[in-house]
Amino acid sequence: MKKLFLLAFTILFCKVQAQEAQIKIETQNTALILKAAKNGSLYQAYLGTKLESDFGYNALSKENTKSFVINDGNPLVNLRHQAYPTYGTENLFESAIRMTHNDGNPSLELVYVSHNTAKIDGNTTETMVKMKDPVYPVEVTLHYKSFYKENIIEQWTEIVHHEKKPVTLYNYASSMLHFDADQYWLTQFHGDWAKEVRMQESQLTSGTKVIDSKLGVRTNMYQTPVFFLSLNAKAEENSGDLVAGTIAWSGNFKFAFELDNKNSLRISSGINPFASEYSLQPGKVFTTPSFIYTFSNKGKGQASRNLHSWAKNYGIKDGDKSRLTLLNNWETTFFNFDEKKLTDMFADSKTLGVDLFLLDDGWFGNKYPRSGDKSGLGDWQATKTKLPNGIGFLMQEAEKTGVKFGIWIEPEMVNPKSELYEKHPDWVLKLPNRPESYYRSQLVLDLCNPQVQDFVFKTVDDIMQTNSGVAFFKWDCNRMMTNAYSTYLKNQQSHLFIEYTNGLYKVLDRIKTKYPHLPMMLCAGGGGRTDYALLNYFTEFWASDNTDPFNRVFIQWGYSQFFPAFSICNHVTSWGNQSIKFKTDVAMMGKLGFDINIKELKEKELKYTQDAVANYKRLSEVIWHGDMYRMVSPYEETRAVLMYVNESKSKAVLFSYTLHPLYDPQYNAVRFQGLDPKKTYKIEEINIMPEAKKTIEESGESFTGDYLMNVGLRVSSSKVESSVVLEITEI
Repeated sequence: MKKLFLLAFTILFCKVQAQEAQIKIETQNTALILKAAKNGSLYQAYLGTKLESDFGYNALSKENTKSFVINDGNPLVNLRHQAYPTYGTENLFESAIRMTHNDGNPSLELVYVSHNTAKIDGNTTETMVKMKDPVYPVEVTLHYKSFYKENIIEQWTEIVHHEKKPVTLYNYASSMLHFDADQYWLTQFHGDWAKEVRMQESQLTSGTKVIDSKLGVRTNMYQTPVFFLSLNAKAEENSGDLVAGTIAWSGNFKFAFELDNKNSLRISSGINPFASEYSLQPGKVFTTPSFIYTFSNKGKGQASRNLHSWAKNYGIKDGDKSRLTLLNNWETTFFNFDEKKLTDMFADSKTLGVDLFLLDDGWFGNKYPRSGDKSGLGDWQATKTKLPNGIGFLMQEAEKTGVKFGIWIEPEMVNPKSELYEKHPDWVLKLPNRPESYYRSQLVLDLCNPQVQDFVFKTVDDIMQTNSGVAFFKWDCNRMMTNAYSTYLKNQQSHLFIEYTNGLYKVLDRIKTKYPHLPMMLCAGGGGRTDYALLNYFTEFWASDNTDPFNRVFIQWGYSQFFPAFSICNHVTSWGNQSIKFKTDVAMMGKLGFDINIKELKEKELKYTQDAVANYKRLSEVIWHGDMYRMVSPYEETRAVLMYVNESKSKAVLFSYTLHPLYDPQYNAVRFQGLDPKKTYKIEEINIMPEAKKTIEESGESFTGDYLMNVGLRVSSSKVESSVVLEITEI
């Protein structure tokens, strides 16, 4: 009887304590408004352009908490806009959280308790909203971090309980956003190896559209964890209302877009709960990854610039610092090299004018030398037959030549034909009583296991402790998870996808703590891993193994929607039969590198590349950290045109790529963007092959910003797979 009385008192007390509150999360141009109603429920009242006063927010709050009637005739508060809807009570649609309690009860109810807002710095504010179940000792805290100048909101959730035994979590979204519009258009980015981030736009219809990954590792091999959601009509580059969103998680992710019977849309984001029921211990906090998003009422271009600015200042390791240009040996030597071949390429790096030589795959393994992709992976000691003096000697020789030295590793993986596998067969992910499943002749190491985490950290640390250490790592990951089972997790196999990812972060945290500014390239069989969780530890990512410049224009265009130029690695290689100029100009759109045999270049080609590298270094600050404007899309025309403008609007760089036009195309003039209309600019065509004529007649002339942005210039060649680069300077 006492238990029933206490239960009734608890429910009554919570209902009495429920209070109304309006919660504002604001940036310079955007507002997210939450409202705690008298019944204790928390609602999203508004997400969109920031309004001038609270009057509008108050009116919207009332509109979005009106009653409606369901089948049994009882009036209920509008549940379609709950900020973090639960499963098991009155919610009719997608839930943000679902759990089962110790007593088998599969329901959860959350009521508003309190909120507080704190300034982190002059630009960043964090708001925390605490909710709890009125019956069970479960608490959920919603976190909202707003970045004022960048117009970015970062949102995540903390879940904790104090029941006597573990509860089981089945859903645990990072966020749930609500929209009311006439129509919704979704732009997603899909692909596969060598054809990453292809843009695809479609109108959402009733029901649920899901974008997700179940691969465990190399998770965005098929679907990149980013999207645009346009409201009422298709957003264009410079017009339209839309939300751009991405999840900062390197494991399985899920976006669900649910369009209901009232034409309201809810978007849930977070870890994919597929095969990942999570047993949460009492008192332990389950923290979801961050969902990062921006609202733009000026189209996709402004949304991209918001994300680029945020990434530079907050999202990417050393985003405000310079990057290293490099020469990679892979396409020149593949696995077939020795010390002399490599040291000769140090001199080639110096001749080319790049900062770094990068030694790729094939330098390790002794019992099972790495002569192909079937052996040696996991044995991170220099192969004595190839490198008798070790990598320390290569570091010294590179330093003598005047270039930095970098190295390739794939520390999360192992070949069965390796000493590591022979010593620790229990360190790999593989099913009991099933044949081992290979992809690229390798298996995934079990990063759930702290011993494996120590091994991976030691792999990096040992290399860094050799002589003065390397100046750069290329960290690869060439397979996804299949037939995955962790002997370390024993009876908690549903934790595997989550604990592996958290284990990877633990290793990278240790590396970043000890070597805080070590440049690192993130690679995953091309662009199989591109997310803002891993980019907290990496300075850049390898966009694709497909380096054919025609295809690369589309790949780089896709990545540019969400990632800044300095983070996207583009190399000049032997892929494709285009001119060295076209290849180099395309690669200069992001972080420039080379993977070619310098000795095979003709005299004019070498002179061109040397001049182009010098131009790139001179203009890299504009390309890396300037505002990007995409003016002509390769998806709409047979060319692509874009430009970067620095913050003071005193310098800009324009790239024009002609792809596969029809005979003698008559391209229109392109209106420039981002300049100061009152300033005067000199236009100079650069990156010209020796003895070749300039393409742009106006090169060397000066124009006002007003003229360039309202009239424009003809900036495109009519030749197939050709390019033009313009330097634009205030005078």
